[in-house]
Amino acid sequence: MILGTLCYIRKNGKTLMLHRNKQKGDFHLGKYNGLGGKLEPGESPEDCVIREIKEESGLNIQDPVLKGIITFPKFDMVNDWYVFLFVADNFTGELIPSPEGELKWVDTERLQELPLWEGDRIFLPWLQQDKFFSGKFCYENKQLKDWKVNFYQS
Repeated sequence: MILGTLCYIRKNGKTLMLHRNKQKGDFHLGKYNGLGGKLEPGESPEDCVIREIKEESGLNIQDPVLKGIITFPKFDMVNDWYVFLFVADNFTGELIPSPEGELKWVDTERLQELPLWEGDRIFLPWLQQDKFFSGKFCYENKQLKDWKVNFYQS
């Protein structure tokens, strides 16, 4: 089991996305993702997302908001991934080049036009809601086969 984070940083109607286009053999090659990564021993999801955003973008996020959790059984055909999804509207700093791909501010209403994982198209609108969600997205050979979600009022 791998624990990870994804964060969608928002500013002036735009969302910061990472175009995974730099590393050969990257499982996400060609896709756009939020920023994030794996939890290290002793880290909370909040510690991880703050560290990963700093490492990948140079930005210092404040008060990331946990919007949901998604389980991806055998996502990479080996490991189950449990991903904590955050949004962040408050940050400081300047963007730096990311070793994983090209960082781009994208109009939030145009995110669906990007080459995304099919499940991302489903959960991205949930990040705008005032409900917490817990979802499960089942992929086989990089194709979404099934999904389900529960929403919780805060």
